[in-house]
Amino acid sequence: MAAFKIKHSITKRWLLNSLGIVVLVLLIVVVVAVIIANSYYSTTARRYLDSRMENITLDLSKYTTASGYRAEVRNIIESFTDKDKYELMAISSTGEITLTSSGFQPSSSLNMSDYEAAKTSKEGYAWAEFTLPSGEKVLSYTVMLSGIAPEYSAMRIMTTINAIDIQLLELGVLLSLIALAIVALMLFSGLYFVKSIVIPVRQISETARSYAEGDFSERIEKVKDDELGELCDAINYMATELENTDKIKNEFISSVSHELRTPLTAIKGWSETLCDMDNDPETFQKGMRVISGETQRLSQMVEELLDFSRIQDGRFTLHKETMDILAELEDAVLIYTERAKSLGIEMVYNGPEMLPFVYGDRSRLRQVFINIIDNAVKYSNAGGRVTVEALQVKSDVVILISDTGVGIAAEDLPKIKTKFYKANHTRRGSGIGLAVANEIVEMHGGSIIINSEIGKGTTVQISLPSL
Repeated sequence: MAAFKIKHSITKRWLLNSLGIVVLVLLIVVVVAVIIANSYYSTTARRYLDSRMENITLDLSKYTTASGYRAEVRNIIESFTDKDKYELMAISSTGEITLTSSGFQPSSSLNMSDYEAAKTSKEGYAWAEFTLPSGEKVLSYTVMLSGIAPEYSAMRIMTTINAIDIQLLELGVLLSLIALAIVALMLFSGLYFVKSIVIPVRQISETARSYAEGDFSERIEKVKDDELGELCDAINYMATELENTDKIKNEFISSVSHELRTPLTAIKGWSETLCDMDNDPETFQKGMRVISGETQRLSQMVEELLDFSRIQDGRFTLHKETMDILAELEDAVLIYTERAKSLGIEMVYNGPEMLPFVYGDRSRLRQVFINIIDNAVKYSNAGGRVTVEALQVKSDVVILISDTGVGIAAEDLPKIKTKFYKANHTRRGSGIGLAVANEIVEMHGGSIIINSEIGKGTTVQISLPSL
């Protein structure tokens, strides 16, 4: 139903906006063209009548006697060559038609408005358009003469203009047919074009509804390589990323559940053991160490989750000050030295006596070092080595943390700093520690670069701007 509304809305807008404007423009063009043609035909007819009448009056102006004048008027009318198209008349001073080129006396009811107007006109001529009783439409032109012969005081020429009306009608019909053909072509091509938009939009709408319901398996078929095709590609890419994110989220929930359950199980088990056991100091100490260690793991995990939540909400803040980066790094190394030794992993630290100071948050940068060293130890096997180095490179302080552990696959490296992402699910961890560490370093204006190779180990480079 929603798809139909979209289609109806797009089609309606196109009909009203695009096609409606074109129809209006074509209508205006047809009307203007007919008006221009009518003006052109009327002007041409009037110019021709005026030219013929000017020649006649010029010939008559040569005569100064009444007899010669009368003879010339009669000669002009009787020898008029365009009798089939025009009617030439001589009018007396009393308004009667005395001679006609057709030889027939016109009806006494013939419209003489042009003659009446010419008599009172300063120019001595006048035009008139009227319809004969027969229904024929005519154009007449009367010119007043010199008055040498009273029976020929004016000359009048008339012609039918029905042909002009017929030509205008034919022109209007032709232009209307052309306009209709243009509208039909636009309607056909436009509806085809609108259809080519509506169908993908409908598919996008239906697919988006599936995404909203949590089904990211559907993909939109790309029909053409245009803007809609790019939109389909973008939505398909979005679906892939949402599907991956949903998968990572589920894996994260599973991983965190496992990470929480393991220490809680150990704490519960040792708590029950300590409650039921007899006075055994050695077992008691061992149990308390396990409980303390697992509690520390839980606390660290919860802190990571809280930090991540603060970052997501924009509530993560730093308390920066001028600090000695080596002090924080050495503390982190010291924390993991004994632990690495207990796991059969060699911890090597190579640091200079002095490095430039850094403007940063002590506790947060120590958290970064602890997190990355913890990962190095976590993904190393017994007999492996974790190396921590510190040096100055131009204006940056660079920390290198390398291990000889399992390594990271090349296809996982671009995503390793993404929230919830875990490249290796065989080792403990929630998958957000590195994302939090990367965010902290970037908030200090630095960067984390990770290089790794499967089976050979991983090197993490932390760069921070110095003062």
